[in-house]
Amino acid sequence: MITPQQVEEMIKAKLPDAQIEVQDLTGGGDHYQVTVVSSQFAGKRLVQQHQLVYGALQEAMSTEAIHALALKTSTP
Repeated sequence: MITPQQVEEMIKAKLPDAQIEVQDLTGGGDHYQVTVVSSQFAGKRLVQQHQLVYGALQEAMSTEAIHALALKTSTP
């Protein structure tokens, strides 16, 4: 199980300027909805924005600590 705080910390490590909101959708610690607002998304397509976030969470997703992720990204 991974906590919302841990999810936020992993994203912050890759996107230090990000404003992040993490919501545990099931209470089980493996299904999350994450909203990330970062200036590093400027000029990037939505797929590229999501790839940055998935890269930050790669380890947790590969071990299935995070089973499902609903992701919303935008620039400030």
